[in-house]
Amino acid sequence: LTGKEALSHFPSLGGPGGSGPGQGHVKQCELLQLSRKQKRLCRREPGLAETLRDAIRLGILECQFQFRSERWNCSLEGRPSLLKRGFKETAFLYAVSSAALTHSLARACSAGRMERCTCDDSPGLENRKAWQWGVCGDNLKYSTKFLKKFLGQKRIGKDLRARVDIHNTNVGIKVVKNGLKTTCKCHGVSGSCAVRTCWKQLSPFHEIGQLLKLRYDDAVKVFSTSNDAVGHSELAGPHRHGPSAKQPALPRATDLVYVEDSPSFCRPSKYSLGTAGRTCSREGNCDSMCCGRGYNTQSRMVTFSCHCQVRWCCYVECQQCMQEEVVYSCKQ
Repeated sequence: LTGKEALSHFPSLGGPGGSGPGQGHVKQCELLQLSRKQKRLCRREPGLAETLRDAIRLGILECQFQFRSERWNCSLEGRPSLLKRGFKETAFLYAVSSAALTHSLARACSAGRMERCTCDDSPGLENRKAWQWGVCGDNLKYSTKFLKKFLGQKRIGKDLRARVDIHNTNVGIKVVKNGLKTTCKCHGVSGSCAVRTCWKQLSPFHEIGQLLKLRYDDAVKVFSTSNDAVGHSELAGPHRHGPSAKQPALPRATDLVYVEDSPSFCRPSKYSLGTAGRTCSREGNCDSMCCGRGYNTQSRMVTFSCHCQVRWCCYVECQQCMQEEVVYSCKQ
């Protein structure tokens, strides 16, 4: 789900080749690039293929939004090569993909798009009242349980890269979990809280993306070390300061981790298209984005709505204005 590319749109499934929603669902599962086990799970879960597609789109759009001003802008070009390496960017891709899938599955359950799950069924929530008032909690409990089975995380021994990928995948899931909050609504005479309905609600995915971007900015470079006390290897980061300075620090469960330094992303490579031609902000990121090559300045006229007024009864009337806009773009 982090890249290879179940990213193309599904062709129409309602034509002569398909004769019902069941066949359409199975066909969508076959179009996704999944392992044999994942395809089997997909075929058994009506609604899952559409949810996977939503999750892929959600993760890509959020990644591109968070990195819109960076040298690496989360473009799809070069992603398969990037995923073979242990860069910070790879760490973010694994985390945002697992977060998007967790979020999309939980929302699909509460929206009734999945046949095998419904609303959140956490103890203490009055689900019958919630349904009566048209409120349905996001089912994160089902989402995380199914996701672990779907991803099939196994013991990976001393394989450092596999441990790193699983760690970053779990960071994405944890960020979604930590953003789960209880929302309540009051019912009663004059808005009094004589009756209160509560349900679980996920944070907007933009907030999750922002948190993951902060984790990316503070990502920890790790290596593998043997822990004789527990009998297996584990991830270790830079040495701590203070009395335990001789001991490597273990990354926190919420840290994104990576194993090798990233390329500059300045020039075209198998990882990205480079930054030539990218727009930038002269006061903000042009110097960094353009990697010292300088930038071009171009003026253009843009049209926008202005002098808007509300007219009786129910419409807004605007004029069309034009203004000059200066665009800066990185040189070749």
